[in-house]
Amino acid sequence: MSGLLFQAFVYLVAAVVAVPVAKRLGLGSVLGYLIAGIVIGPALGLVGSETHEIQHFAEFGVVMMLFIVGLELEPQALWRMRSRLVGFGGLQVLLTTAVITAGGLLLQLRWPTALAVGLILALSSTAIVLQTLNEKGLASTEGGRTGFAILLFQDIAVIPMLALIPLLALPELAASHLADAGSEGSHAAMSLVDGLPPSQYALVVLGAIAFVVLAGHFLSRPLFRFISAARLREIFTATALLLIIGIALLMTLVDLSPALGTFLAGVVLANSEFRHELESDIEPFKGLLLGLFFITVGAGIDFGFLFGNAATVVGLTLAVMAAKALVLFALARLFGLQAPDGWMVTLGLAQAGEFGFVLLSFSLQNGVLPDELVKTLSLVVAMSMLLTPVSFIVLEKLIRPRLRGAAAADADDIDEQGTVVIAGIGRFGQIVNRLLVADGVRTVVLDHEAEIIDTVRQAGIKTYFGDASRPDLLHAAGIESASVFVVAIDDQKRAVEMVEHVHRHYPGVKILARAFDINHLYLLKNAGCDVAVREVFDGSLRIGAEALRALGVHPFRVEKMVDAFRRHDLEGLRHLYELWDRDRAISENRAFLARAKEHGETLRERMISDRMQQHDRTERGWTPPPKGYVDALSE
Repeated sequence: MSGLLFQAFVYLVAAVVAVPVAKRLGLGSVLGYLIAGIVIGPALGLVGSETHEIQHFAEFGVVMMLFIVGLELEPQALWRMRSRLVGFGGLQVLLTTAVITAGGLLLQLRWPTALAVGLILALSSTAIVLQTLNEKGLASTEGGRTGFAILLFQDIAVIPMLALIPLLALPELAASHLADAGSEGSHAAMSLVDGLPPSQYALVVLGAIAFVVLAGHFLSRPLFRFISAARLREIFTATALLLIIGIALLMTLVDLSPALGTFLAGVVLANSEFRHELESDIEPFKGLLLGLFFITVGAGIDFGFLFGNAATVVGLTLAVMAAKALVLFALARLFGLQAPDGWMVTLGLAQAGEFGFVLLSFSLQNGVLPDELVKTLSLVVAMSMLLTPVSFIVLEKLIRPRLRGAAAADADDIDEQGTVVIAGIGRFGQIVNRLLVADGVRTVVLDHEAEIIDTVRQAGIKTYFGDASRPDLLHAAGIESASVFVVAIDDQKRAVEMVEHVHRHYPGVKILARAFDINHLYLLKNAGCDVAVREVFDGSLRIGAEALRALGVHPFRVEKMVDAFRRHDLEGLRHLYELWDRDRAISENRAFLARAKEHGETLRERMISDRMQQHDRTERGWTPPPKGYVDALSE
């Protein structure tokens, strides 16, 4: 059976079945997509030669992903990351290219061929790495930001690579390719720069980039305002797709990377009022196309060629990943990354990237690489991408736990003790610390993010570098004599572990913790936390109160409603805790959901009941002002 509908059905079934299973097993969605591709391609033969054509289409998911990344990255942020972008990223590409080129020369490749291979394999997979970092919540860490900077530089480096690779053409391969092209009656793709001298080529390329920047800055807002006036969501979505496809087409016409062009457009639109709507419209297409791309990578693995050359392919794959890992590890040490972040960059970016397929095809067309070598390197790229999710699992399960124990030498010497010990000095911990210090309370603050510590120290907030989950650091901070321990870190699992440790060994210390959601709140409570506060609850409640005031509701009534809502919510948390099961997701706990629904239905009754009650003594300060008083103040 064949046909478009059957192929679409097969790809969708593979994704729907494999990805949730892989997520449940802790493998991540990327590895799930790759396994799905292997099953429907080489294993069952449900898809065939059309995989390569579909892959070219699916690569557009990378283009969309970089557009969304650009939307979230303002030009000022690019300037702030210039040292990592140019320094770390530039050195990684240069050193990796040099190492792999040297390896190619040792394998008796001619120097133009070895250099082309070095350039191609120096790139890493933007799609896999960013997707995995976002899924695992690592994108905002120092290692995640450094990895993003390296990937961004690599995407930019594709431009000079596309210009350099044709200059490395071998005469016999170029002649053979021209003869084959002539016999097939093929013709060159559309291009605005074919045959232009270097000076004119440069002008056309700069003109295209300038057009994207200027049009994005001056024309996009009037266009989106005009489209928004129609109040048709599908037309706005169509406009967003038109924008991305148009920019990608323009970049292709001037022989530039479509991904780079859309990334640039995203950065230009980062300050636009339509940024979030653009992102929400493009996100589903991006996710589906990236998933399709990963499936085609798995389905495109030629196991016949692989088994016939298993030693060569596996050996080259491991050698390439080892060479890239060594370069990345050395640069991580050079740029002062802490061990967890350094290992994240080292293992996360050691693979070859999706642009490798594009550059391999480009090199073959230009007579730079022979067909046999292109087949081998395509498998090396695919196999290295397939191993990347496994590398993240190794990092998470084996390396990170050991690094925590080995971090003792890196921690600061704590030379004071306080009444309150605070774990984490991010935006949450800072507010807690400032309030306590303002009242004269002595605090000891611990955090393991070096960049955050440097920032808050410049603001005059004394913070010690170290992992607060380590018993020796807690002891040095004076946890035995402290009255309160505040857990204000992002890592939910480590937060629960800290609470369990302090509750078990220091029962006299009151534990206050930041909770991510209801399930995390219950985990903290179960671990022995005295008070757990959901991080966005109070802010959300205040915004709701301000919305009621904006609608003209009297301030006294608003405060009564807020208080009633808070008391009702706390009662619900206590009652629902009886049905909570730490080993089962809330979405699968039917009894919990039924009681939650029942409790939610009583909220309006509580609001009405509280509104009808007279003031008690505690509310005299909220006695409504005389009629007309509020209007007089606003005049």
